Parts: sequence; structure tokens; C-alpha cells
Amino acid sequence: MKKSMTNKRKGERGSILAMSAIGMLAVLLAVGLGVDISRFYLAKTELQNAADAAALAGVSGLNSSAAGIAEATNRAVQVMNKYDFNQQSVSFPRANVLFAKNLDGPYMSEGSAQATPKDIRFVQVTTPPSPIAVSFAISVLGTSKNLSATATAGYSVPINVFCNWIPVSVIDYDVPMVPGQTYTIRSGPGNKVSPGNYQILAVAGPGGSDVRLGLASGVDLCAEAGAWYDVDTKPGVSAGPVRQGINTRFDDYQGGQVNPTDHPPDTNVKENITYAQYRNGSPAQSPGHVGVPGRRIVIIPIVKLAEYDQGRNQVRFNRFGQFFLQTKVGNGNGGDIQAEYINDIVVAGKGGYDPNGGPANNLMATPVLYK
Repeated sequence: MKKSMTNKRKGERGSILAMSAIGMLAVLLAVGLGVDISRFYLAKTELQNAADAAALAGVSGLNSSAAGIAEATNRAVQVMNKYDFNQQSVSFPRANVLFAKNLDGPYMSEGSAQATPKDIRFVQVTTPPSPIAVSFAISVLGTSKNLSATATAGYSVPINVFCNWIPVSVIDYDVPMVPGQTYTIRSGPGNKVSPGNYQILAVAGPGGSDVRLGLASGVDLCAEAGAWYDVDTKPGVSAGPVRQGINTRFDDYQGGQVNPTDHPPDTNVKENITYAQYRNGSPAQSPGHVGVPGRRIVIIPIVKLAEYDQGRNQVRFNRFGQFFLQTKVGNGNGGDIQAEYINDIVVAGKGGYDPNGGPANNLMATPVLYK
């Protein structure tokens, strides 16, 4: 019996080595498969981030006009072409940017959307197939896999929390501002207010430099319609800082107090045009510095005269409005602002919706990523 057991063990020599080799091969294949799948997830995430950014950029270009559809496509393509997938540039065609009236579609091409631009509210972007090389699991997955991503963005619900507004307040004498009408907004002497006056708000600080920078860039403060705020009102005209701040949007940097890097001009600095002409891109005048679209569209809080505190105390924002700056602020002591009250839905500035907040503005929205 002892001799029989010995012979049996001799016959099994080498089987453990063979099983170990097979097991190691399986483990290596599993590890390689995991590595390749991880790379796919990373690449997919990068593609999705690019699609999300392009869709949001596209929505920011919509302005209820055919020119806005073209601008939305331009922005989506520009954002997408900044990405570099798998260390290879990807050609992103305009045909991959689609538009729709409703979130569920149907989605249409750029040309079809330009026929009904006022109804367009959503932008869908699909990245081109991007080949991702397989390094380890070639026998299972092949030499490469094509990945793509789709993102859909659109208008938000009407917002009632407003950010990036300019620090002046328009005084409302219970005469509703008419969308599409041009207003001459001026500051009265001292604390005196009259119809059409603006009053400077010392949000960032009481000095002229704070006024200048706030008008050039907007203030980094979010506020709700209908709420009271401990915001000082700044007496006096401050025509110089008002001129220097507003006129940056027209590529005018007289005085050297502000610069085009921190406060770029609009891409169209043509004066004495309406908002309809501006959104359609004609007539147009290019700035001498690199411009940013939409810089001539500003958000201004509107204050009821009866609720306006002329001292340095509190102010209540009755509502917010979007205005289009038609001209630069001229020389002199008046500091007049020529602005058109916008009557189209415009994606401008930043903001959100608070269900417990004040009334929303149906003409104001922010870009939102839906899916």
C-alpha cells in the first residue's frame, strides 16, 4: 500500500505548477480588463464634462433670434474644441449641436431652429465617437472602443434670486417700465430722486473706486426681489466713476482706472443701436480688445419710490430688470445712462430660484444642465 501511494504522488507532480500558471493568467487578464475598463470610465467622464460644458455654453448664446442660434452653435463648438481626448484632437462638427422647443424634443438642426428662434429653449450636444485604445484585454475587448457623450441644457425656470447686478437702483414711480422702451437713467443731485433717476448703491464700499468697479463688472452679491437689504445709498452724482465703469463695456478705458483684461468690452460696441439690432448682430462694431458677448446687458434692481430710503440705511428691491446699454455715458456732470428695457427672455448674469422668495422675472433665466 505504501508503494502504491508513493507512485500515485509521483504521477501528480507538476499539476500544481500548471494550475498556478493558468490561475495567474486568469488573474492578469482580470487585472488588465479592470485597468482598461477604468480608462474607459475616465475617458467617458471627460467626454461627458466636455458635452456638459458645450451644452451650457450653447444655451448662454440663445437670445430669441436667428443670430442667437448661430452664436449658440459657435459657443458650443468653441468649448468642445478646447478639449483633448486621449491626447488626440477631435473635430467637432456644427451638426452635432441640436435645438428644441421642449426638453423631450424633437431636436432640430441649426438651420431649422433659425426658422423659429423665439421658441428655442434647449440645446443638445453629442460628442463625436472618440477611439480609446485597449492596452491589456485586447483578446476580450478588441484593439479600441469608441466612446461618446450627450448633454442637454436649457433655460431655467424664471429666477427670483439675482446675482452679478450693477450697483445702481432705478426708481419706480408706479409707472410700469415698458419692455422695448429706451430710458434715460440719471442721478439727481444730492439725495433728490425723480422719475427715471438712479441712485448709486454702496454695496462693495462707499468710494468712487467701488462704484467704478461695480459698474464695470457687477457686484458679487445675490439678492432676492421683495427683500430688504442693509445697503447704503450713496448720495451724489459720481459722474466720473459711473462713466469709467459703464464705458468699459464699450471698450473705453479713459483715465486708466480700469483695464480690458479684468473688465473686457462687449463683442459689439456699436452705439445708438437697439437690442433687436444687437442680438441680430447688425450693425456691429468690433472692439480693439478681446470682447465678451453680453457685456452690454446689465441687471438693475428696481426700487419703489415710497420704499426708498434716501439715507444710508436700507433699501428694498421691488424687482430686477434687464437693460441693454445703448450708448456710453457721455462727458459732463450728468452721468446719464441710455438703456433699453429688454422684453425677450435672455440668459445673462447668474441667479436661481427660491420657492420661498419673492416674485420671479419671466424674462430672465440662467443656463441649466438637464441631462
